Amino acid sequence: MKIRNKILIYFSTTMILLTAISFTIIYILFSNYRAEEFLQQQNKRIQTTLKLLTEVVQDGENIQETMDVLTVYDFYDEKLLIFDENKQLIYRSKEDIPDPDIDEILPLLSQDNEWIKRKEGKYNVIGTHIIKDNKSFYAISKAYDDFGFTKLFYLGNVLIGIFLFIAAIVIFVAHFLTTKISKPLTILTNKLKSFKLGSKTDKELAIETSTYEIEQLTKRFKELLNRANDAFDFQKHTIHHISHQLKTPIAVIVSELEKIEQYNNVEDIKPAIQNQTVKVKSLGNIINILLEISKIETGQIVQKENCRIDEIIFDVIDELNIIYPDFSFEVYYEPESFDENRLIIHANPMLIRQVFQNLLCNCATYSDQLKAQIKINCANYKATKVSVINVGKPISGKEEKLLFNHFFRGKNSENRAGFGLGLVLTKKIVALCDATITYSNPKENLNIFELTYPLR
Repeated sequence: MKIRNKILIYFSTTMILLTAISFTIIYILFSNYRAEEFLQQQNKRIQTTLKLLTEVVQDGENIQETMDVLTVYDFYDEKLLIFDENKQLIYRSKEDIPDPDIDEILPLLSQDNEWIKRKEGKYNVIGTHIIKDNKSFYAISKAYDDFGFTKLFYLGNVLIGIFLFIAAIVIFVAHFLTTKISKPLTILTNKLKSFKLGSKTDKELAIETSTYEIEQLTKRFKELLNRANDAFDFQKHTIHHISHQLKTPIAVIVSELEKIEQYNNVEDIKPAIQNQTVKVKSLGNIINILLEISKIETGQIVQKENCRIDEIIFDVIDELNIIYPDFSFEVYYEPESFDENRLIIHANPMLIRQVFQNLLCNCATYSDQLKAQIKINCANYKATKVSVINVGKPISGKEEKLLFNHFFRGKNSENRAGFGLGLVLTKKIVALCDATITYSNPKENLNIFELTYPLR
C-alpha cells in the first residue's frame, strides 16, 4: 500500500473514530440527564399534587373533581396514584393508561424504603413515601417522557448529521494533506524508477521540498547513488585499470628476464632470479591494491597504519630506475631542519606506493627533461605536502577539469602510450587515504602535482 493511502486511512480513521466517540458520549450523557430530569419532574409533580390534595381536603371540596381540573395536562401519558398512611387509595389521575403494578410496588414502600423506581415498557414508574403535615402518604407515578424523548431524538439526528459532515471534511482535508505531503516522495520514487547508473544525481534527483525529512532522504539517496555510480564506473573500467596498472611491473619483469637469458654463468643467474622474485611480489602487490579498492567500493573499511612517506617514495624510485635507467628523480626536504615524525603518515602503504608509482611514471613519460623533482614539505605540523614536479607540455585550463576522469588524455599525451586511467586510480586512492591531490601549472612548461596528507 502506498504511504499516501496509509496516512489517509490512519488519519481519517483516527479523527472520525474520535469524533464518533465524542458524539456518543454526548448522546449518552444527555440521555442520562433526560432520565434523571424526568424523575425529578415526576417527584415534583407528586409533591405539587399532594400539596393541592391536602389543601382541597381542608376546604372540604370535591377532591377528585378539583384535582383533575388542577393537574390535567401536566404530563402526557401519566397515571398518578396517591395513598394515605394506611395505603388506601385517595386519589387517581384520570389519564387513560394502564395502572402501574400497585400490588408489587406499594408493599415495598415504607418509612425505611422511601423511594422505588423501575421501568414498565416505555414508561418510567416511581414510588415514594412522603410525610406532609405530620402525615404519611404514598404515591406511585407512571409516566412517559414524550418531550424528553423528542429532544433526545432531535439531538441524535443533529449529532449524526454533524458527524457525517465532519467525516466528509476530515476525509477531504486528509486527502489534500497526504497528497501535498507525499508529493515529493512520489516524485522521488518516480525519479528513482527511471534513474540509470551513470546519470548525474544532482540533476536527476533534484526535488523542491521544504520538509526536512524528505530533504535528508533525498540527500542520502544522492549519496548512495553516487557511490553506486562510482562502483559502476570502477567495475566498467576494471579491465582497463588492470591492464594499465600491470603494464609497468610486467615490463620490468620481461626486461630483466631478457637480460637473464643472455647470462652464461649460473652464479649470475641466481641473484637475477631472486631479483625477479621481488618484482613478482611487487606485481602481486598491485593486484592486491586493485582487490583492496574493490573491497572499499563495496563499503569495507581500508586498513591503515603508520608509515614513512619518504621511504615509500625511495622504494618506488628504485623500481622505476630499472625501467627508466636514464631518468633521475631528485628528492628534496623542506625545510632543512624539521621533526622527522612529520614524515610519518597514517595510511595504507600499499595504496600510497601505487599513487607515487603512477605520478613518477607520468613524470618519466611526459617530461621534456630526463629528470623530475620531488619536494617533501614538513613545515606544517598539521599536514605533510609532497610535490612532484617535471618540465613538459602543460595541461590547458579546459583539460585540467577533466584530468581525473576516465579515459581522458590531454594534448600533451599525443603519440604516448596509455589508457588515461592512472590518475583516475590515483585520485581514488588519495581520497581513500583522507588526502588531497591537486594539479597546477605556475610557470610555462612546469607541471606540479601536490599531495597533502593530514598528520595525526
